[in-house]
Amino acid sequence: MALIRESDLPGIGKKYQIETASEDKIVVVIHDDGRREIYHYYDDDPDESISQVTLEDDEARQLPAIIGGMTYKPKALESIEVSLEELVIEWCKVEPSYKCINKTIAELHVRQRTGATILATVEKGKQKINPGPSDMITADMTVVVAGERQQIKQLKELLING
Repeated sequence: MALIRESDLPGIGKKYQIETASEDKIVVVIHDDGRREIYHYYDDDPDESISQVTLEDDEARQLPAIIGGMTYKPKALESIEVSLEELVIEWCKVEPSYKCINKTIAELHVRQRTGATILATVEKGKQKINPGPSDMITADMTVVVAGERQQIKQLKELLING
């Protein structure tokens, strides 16, 4: 787990120092004007940076989605399941033929009928964490769901058959 230290830079913005599990050292400076500067440091010399990148606000906002895998999921991870004892988290692609299309989460009664939870929805160019009951399922959307294996199976059937 990364160690993160946050500090104010009066008149400039905020500074975040990150030490990763692999002992890499990164500093992110968020300027009041929206710019971000990212610095990567040598392990043995915390005062000398290896590299520096400057991002405008809109560029910086795209980066977490890229790093977090919300805009592209490597082929090897398409059917990945993260299991924590009985909990499974899975990404389900909504195909154009599915009966759930243009129905809200409430209309589908997802929790009541399956016991599973929709954690997020991802569409081209946008993502929504913790969607509400009025959020609609659309074709080609990816739905991130959590539950026990049987609940996930029931949710997939619900998406396909409405």
